[in-house]
Amino acid sequence: MANPIPHGLFVTGTDTGVGKTRITAALARLLSERNLIVRPRKPVESGCRQEGDRLVPEDARTLQAAARSDEPLERICPYSFEPALSPERAAALAGTSLTLDEIRAACLQGVAENDFLLVEGAGGFYSPLTSGVLNADLAAALSLPVLLVTADRLGCIGHTLMAVEAINRRGLVLAGVVLNRIQNHDDPRMNNAEDLSLWLGQQVLVTGRFDDNATDPGWMQLRPALATLADRLAGGNRDLMSKELS
Repeated sequence: MANPIPHGLFVTGTDTGVGKTRITAALARLLSERNLIVRPRKPVESGCRQEGDRLVPEDARTLQAAARSDEPLERICPYSFEPALSPERAAALAGTSLTLDEIRAACLQGVAENDFLLVEGAGGFYSPLTSGVLNADLAAALSLPVLLVTADRLGCIGHTLMAVEAINRRGLVLAGVVLNRIQNHDDPRMNNAEDLSLWLGQQVLVTGRFDDNATDPGWMQLRPALATLADRLAGGNRDLMSKELS
Protein backbone atom coordinates (compact mmCIF):
# COMPACT_ATOMS: atom_id res chain seq x y z
CA MET A 1 0.00 0.00 0.00
CA ALA A 2 1.28 3.46 -0.87
CA ASN A 3 2.34 5.96 1.77
CA PRO A 4 -0.64 7.68 3.43
CA ILE A 5 -1.55 11.24 2.57
CA PRO A 6 0.07 13.36 5.32
CA HIS A 7 -2.29 16.33 5.13
CA GLY A 8 -5.99 15.78 5.54
CA LEU A 9 -8.95 14.85 7.70
CA PHE A 10 -11.56 12.11 7.91
CA VAL A 11 -14.94 13.33 9.13
CA THR A 12 -17.19 10.76 10.76
CA GLY A 13 -20.16 10.74 13.11
CA THR A 14 -21.65 8.88 16.01
CA ASP A 15 -24.61 8.11 13.75
CA THR A 16 -26.36 9.23 10.60
CA GLY A 17 -28.18 12.56 10.63
CA VAL A 18 -25.76 14.35 12.97
CA GLY A 19 -24.75 17.03 10.45
CA LYS A 20 -21.48 15.68 9.07
CA THR A 21 -21.95 17.20 5.64
CA ARG A 22 -22.59 20.69 7.01
CA ILE A 23 -19.51 20.43 9.25
CA THR A 24 -17.37 19.11 6.40
CA ALA A 25 -18.61 21.82 4.06
CA ALA A 26 -17.88 24.58 6.58
CA LEU A 27 -14.35 23.23 7.05
CA ALA A 28 -13.85 22.97 3.29
CA ARG A 29 -14.62 26.65 2.87
CA LEU A 30 -12.52 27.70 5.88
CA LEU A 31 -9.52 25.73 4.63
CA SER A 32 -9.85 27.09 1.11
CA GLU A 33 -9.89 30.59 2.62
CA ARG A 34 -6.55 29.69 4.22
CA ASN A 35 -5.07 29.18 0.75
CA LEU A 36 -5.19 25.39 0.79
CA ILE A 37 -6.20 23.34 -2.21
CA VAL A 38 -8.99 21.29 -0.67
CA ARG A 39 -9.88 17.97 -2.28
CA PRO A 40 -13.27 16.98 -0.83
CA ARG A 41 -14.33 13.36 -1.03
CA LYS A 42 -17.59 11.60 -0.20
CA PRO A 43 -16.52 8.31 -1.75
CA VAL A 44 -19.81 6.46 -1.27
CA GLU A 45 -23.21 8.13 -1.07
CA SER A 46 -26.67 6.58 -1.03
CA GLY A 47 -30.04 8.30 -1.28
CA CYS A 48 -28.97 10.07 -4.48
CA ARG A 49 -31.47 11.81 -6.73
CA GLN A 50 -32.05 10.70 -10.30
CA GLU A 51 -31.40 13.58 -12.71
CA GLY A 52 -31.79 12.58 -16.32
CA ASP A 53 -29.58 9.57 -16.93
CA ARG A 54 -27.38 10.02 -13.86
CA LEU A 55 -27.55 10.00 -10.08
CA VAL A 56 -26.71 13.23 -8.26
CA PRO A 57 -25.04 12.90 -4.84
CA GLU A 58 -26.29 16.01 -3.02
CA ASP A 59 -23.81 15.77 -0.13
CA ALA A 60 -20.91 15.60 -2.57
CA ARG A 61 -22.35 18.52 -4.51
CA THR A 62 -22.48 20.55 -1.29
CA LEU A 63 -18.82 19.75 -0.61
CA GLN A 64 -17.87 20.65 -4.17
CA ALA A 65 -19.45 24.10 -3.83
CA ALA A 66 -18.07 24.73 -0.36
CA ALA A 67 -14.51 23.84 -1.38
CA ARG A 68 -14.84 25.89 -4.60
CA SER A 69 -13.61 22.77 -6.31
CA ASP A 70 -13.19 22.49 -10.06
CA GLU A 71 -13.10 18.69 -9.86
CA PRO A 72 -15.92 16.76 -11.48
CA LEU A 73 -18.63 15.52 -9.14
CA GLU A 74 -17.85 11.94 -10.17
CA ARG A 75 -14.37 12.27 -8.65
CA ILE A 76 -15.66 13.74 -5.40
CA CYS A 77 -18.23 10.94 -5.16
CA PRO A 78 -17.28 8.03 -7.42
CA TYR A 79 -19.90 5.64 -6.03
CA SER A 80 -23.50 6.92 -5.98
CA PHE A 81 -26.60 4.86 -5.24
CA GLU A 82 -30.30 5.70 -5.36
CA PRO A 83 -31.90 3.87 -2.39
CA ALA A 84 -31.79 5.87 0.86
CA LEU A 85 -30.30 2.91 2.69
CA SER A 86 -26.89 2.03 4.06
CA PRO A 87 -24.27 2.20 1.28
CA GLU A 88 -23.63 -1.52 1.76
CA ARG A 89 -27.28 -2.39 1.14
CA ALA A 90 -27.69 0.17 -1.65
CA ALA A 91 -24.63 -1.16 -3.48
CA ALA A 92 -25.84 -4.75 -3.13
CA LEU A 93 -29.22 -3.81 -4.60
CA ALA A 94 -27.41 -2.17 -7.52
CA GLY A 95 -25.35 -5.30 -8.08
CA THR A 96 -22.15 -3.41 -7.27
CA SER A 97 -19.27 -4.91 -5.31
CA LEU A 98 -16.66 -2.56 -3.89
CA THR A 99 -13.41 -3.25 -2.08
CA LEU A 100 -11.50 -1.21 0.48
CA ASP A 101 -8.61 -0.76 -1.95
CA GLU A 102 -10.97 0.61 -4.61
CA ILE A 103 -12.57 3.11 -2.23
CA ARG A 104 -9.20 4.21 -0.87
CA ALA A 105 -7.80 4.65 -4.38
CA ALA A 106 -10.87 6.69 -5.35
CA CYS A 107 -10.27 9.02 -2.39
CA LEU A 108 -6.67 9.57 -3.44
CA GLN A 109 -7.27 10.08 -7.14
CA GLY A 110 -6.21 13.55 -8.22
CA VAL A 111 -4.76 14.48 -4.82
CA ALA A 112 -1.30 16.05 -4.96
CA GLU A 113 1.23 15.99 -2.14
CA ASN A 114 0.43 19.48 -0.89
CA ASP A 115 -3.35 19.24 -1.26
CA PHE A 116 -5.66 18.85 1.72
CA LEU A 117 -7.70 15.65 1.49
CA LEU A 118 -11.07 16.10 3.23
CA VAL A 119 -13.02 12.85 3.38
CA GLU A 120 -16.56 12.53 4.71
CA GLY A 121 -17.65 9.04 5.65
CA ALA A 122 -21.19 7.70 5.42
CA GLY A 123 -23.09 7.28 8.67
CA GLY A 124 -21.19 6.47 11.85
CA PHE A 125 -17.61 5.35 12.40
CA TYR A 126 -18.67 1.70 12.48
CA SER A 127 -21.28 2.01 9.72
CA PRO A 128 -20.63 -0.27 6.73
CA LEU A 129 -19.51 1.28 3.44
CA THR A 130 -19.63 -1.95 1.48
CA SER A 131 -19.51 -5.65 2.20
CA GLY A 132 -16.93 -6.29 4.92
CA VAL A 133 -15.76 -2.66 4.99
CA LEU A 134 -16.58 -0.12 7.69
CA ASN A 135 -15.92 3.62 7.69
CA ALA A 136 -13.37 2.77 10.38
CA ASP A 137 -11.49 0.59 7.87
CA LEU A 138 -11.31 3.42 5.33
CA ALA A 139 -10.12 5.93 7.94
CA ALA A 140 -7.39 3.52 9.00
CA ALA A 141 -6.40 2.78 5.39
CA LEU A 142 -6.02 6.51 4.73
CA SER A 143 -4.23 7.10 8.08
CA LEU A 144 -5.96 10.47 8.46
CA PRO A 145 -6.81 12.25 11.72
CA VAL A 146 -10.48 11.81 12.56
CA LEU A 147 -13.01 14.51 13.40
CA LEU A 148 -16.02 13.09 15.22
CA VAL A 149 -19.40 14.83 14.86
CA THR A 150 -22.14 14.15 17.39
CA ALA A 151 -25.60 15.66 17.75
CA ASP A 152 -26.24 17.70 20.89
CA ARG A 153 -29.10 15.61 22.28
CA LEU A 154 -29.88 13.22 25.09
CA GLY A 155 -27.77 10.06 24.75
CA CYS A 156 -24.90 11.66 22.85
CA ILE A 157 -22.40 11.26 25.69
CA GLY A 158 -22.43 7.46 25.61
CA HIS A 159 -22.42 7.35 21.82
CA THR A 160 -19.53 9.81 21.65
CA LEU A 161 -17.38 8.00 24.20
CA MET A 162 -17.89 4.68 22.41
CA ALA A 163 -16.92 6.23 19.08
CA VAL A 164 -13.83 7.88 20.58
CA GLU A 165 -12.75 4.55 22.06
CA ALA A 166 -13.21 2.91 18.66
CA ILE A 167 -11.10 5.62 17.00
CA ASN A 168 -8.37 5.16 19.60
CA ARG A 169 -8.42 1.39 19.14
CA ARG A 170 -7.66 1.89 15.46
CA GLY A 171 -4.58 3.88 16.42
CA LEU A 172 -5.91 7.03 14.76
CA VAL A 173 -5.45 10.62 15.88
CA LEU A 174 -8.62 12.21 17.23
CA ALA A 175 -8.56 15.67 15.70
CA GLY A 176 -11.54 16.75 17.77
CA VAL A 177 -15.18 16.31 18.68
CA VAL A 178 -17.86 18.63 17.33
CA LEU A 179 -21.09 18.86 19.32
CA ASN A 180 -23.57 19.89 16.66
CA ARG A 181 -26.72 21.66 17.87
CA ILE A 182 -29.29 20.41 15.41
CA GLN A 183 -32.28 20.74 17.74
CA ASN A 184 -33.42 22.56 20.86
CA HIS A 185 -32.92 20.82 24.19
CA ASP A 186 -35.99 19.47 25.91
CA ASP A 187 -34.40 20.31 29.26
CA PRO A 188 -32.43 23.58 29.49
CA ARG A 189 -30.40 22.13 32.37
CA MET A 190 -28.69 19.67 30.01
CA ASN A 191 -25.10 20.64 29.22
CA ASN A 192 -23.54 18.00 27.00
CA ALA A 193 -20.62 20.26 26.07
CA GLU A 194 -19.50 20.58 29.68
CA ASP A 195 -20.05 16.91 30.48
CA LEU A 196 -18.33 15.63 27.34
CA SER A 197 -15.36 17.93 27.87
CA LEU A 198 -14.89 16.47 31.35
CA TRP A 199 -15.15 12.88 30.13
CA LEU A 200 -12.81 13.44 27.19
CA GLY A 201 -10.32 15.60 29.04
CA GLN A 202 -10.40 18.20 26.28
CA GLN A 203 -12.73 20.92 25.10
CA VAL A 204 -15.32 19.96 22.52
CA LEU A 205 -16.31 22.31 19.74
CA VAL A 206 -19.91 23.50 19.91
CA THR A 207 -21.91 24.85 17.00
CA GLY A 208 -24.86 27.19 17.27
CA ARG A 209 -28.22 26.16 15.89
CA PHE A 210 -28.42 27.05 12.24
CA ASP A 211 -31.35 28.90 10.74
CA ASP A 212 -32.96 26.92 7.92
CA ASN A 213 -34.61 30.14 6.71
CA ALA A 214 -31.31 31.99 6.25
CA THR A 215 -30.35 33.04 2.73
CA ASP A 216 -26.87 31.49 3.04
CA PRO A 217 -26.41 27.69 2.99
CA GLY A 218 -26.76 26.17 6.46
CA TRP A 219 -23.11 25.18 6.61
CA MET A 220 -22.01 28.83 6.28
CA GLN A 221 -23.45 29.51 9.72
CA LEU A 222 -21.15 26.90 11.29
CA ARG A 223 -17.90 28.52 10.21
CA PRO A 224 -17.23 30.63 13.35
CA ALA A 225 -17.34 27.56 15.61
CA LEU A 226 -14.78 25.76 13.43
CA ALA A 227 -12.35 28.59 12.68
CA THR A 228 -9.82 27.61 15.36
CA LEU A 229 -9.86 24.01 14.20
CA ALA A 230 -9.33 25.15 10.62
CA ASP A 231 -6.28 27.14 11.72
CA ARG A 232 -4.79 24.04 13.31
CA LEU A 233 -5.58 21.85 10.35
CA ALA A 234 -4.03 24.37 8.00
CA GLY A 235 -0.90 24.29 10.14
CA GLY A 236 -0.76 20.51 9.90
CA ASN A 237 0.16 20.03 13.59
CA ARG A 238 -1.40 16.71 14.53
CA ASP A 239 0.10 16.64 18.02
CA LEU A 240 -1.49 19.97 18.86
CA MET A 241 -4.82 18.85 17.45
CA SER A 242 -4.82 15.70 19.51
CA LYS A 243 -4.12 17.50 22.79
CA GLU A 244 -6.15 20.67 22.78
CA LEU A 245 -9.13 22.02 20.92
CA SER A 246 -10.09 25.02 23.01
